[in-house]
Amino acid sequence: MKLTMLLGAGVGLGLWALIVWLVPPRPRLAHLVARLRSHAKPAIRPMAQQEGWAARLGTPFIGPLRSLGLPRRGIAADLALTEQSADSHLAEKASLGLIGLLLPTTVQTMVALDGNAQPWAVPAGAALAFATAGFLLPDMTVRARARRRRAAFRHALGSYLNLIHILLAGGAGLESALHDAVDIGQGWAFEQLRRTLNTARITRSSPWRALGGLGTRLGIEELTELAAALSLAGSEGSKIRASLSAKAAAMRHRDGAEAEGRANAATERMALPCMLMAFGFVIFVFYPAFTQITASL
Repeated sequence: MKLTMLLGAGVGLGLWALIVWLVPPRPRLAHLVARLRSHAKPAIRPMAQQEGWAARLGTPFIGPLRSLGLPRRGIAADLALTEQSADSHLAEKASLGLIGLLLPTTVQTMVALDGNAQPWAVPAGAALAFATAGFLLPDMTVRARARRRRAAFRHALGSYLNLIHILLAGGAGLESALHDAVDIGQGWAFEQLRRTLNTARITRSSPWRALGGLGTRLGIEELTELAAALSLAGSEGSKIRASLSAKAAAMRHRDGAEAEGRANAATERMALPCMLMAFGFVIFVFYPAFTQITASL
């Protein structure tokens, strides 16, 4: 009985830790406002403190996984977008896969010590399933974070296009409008654009080629299309103001349609819990009367 309680507590604690890792709690509003108002740069912590326990545990497996050609090109682009190193990602994959492989075996051993041995096929199948899920879980989380960052980057890119359009309307040149507009914005997306344009200025290369390379590296087609339009304006002298205005309007309409689609999907997902609550309420109300009727027969 004590062993069963300890096993249940351990499994519950592990599931809670996994849920907290997958869906971290949202920070408080006061903390977010304080971060926005703070202008001091955060202190850079050592890499050993930034990495979690999973990355440290799977460090010996980085070399063999790299020899297998991991991470793939798509995951590598998502890692570059989320600013996560490939080594820490591979270490997390290895450690979670190893934990998933050893967890059913450990539970089977503890149950066998209690005198309730199970056939070997059950823990073996569970170990393979858990190991596969643990090995693929970091890829899923990286893709989800990259998807959110791409959406945020597209939103910032629309604002950047509006700023460029305003500066061009005020008589600024194309390159000066690019640099002045990116200096106005804040956030991760504007920091990436600012770094790319500064690199292009230092290396004396065309800014639209640098922006196109950034769009290709991050997998953002809108930025690549913007770089092509800017290249035509810079080399062929084509009119760019109307093109930027139309592109910004298209991006705003797309963001609005995607937000509406997400809201509709969330509304549809809420239908099932509401139906279950209504069904449970009906059972709670009519069950005593039903028991009284059946008892009187």
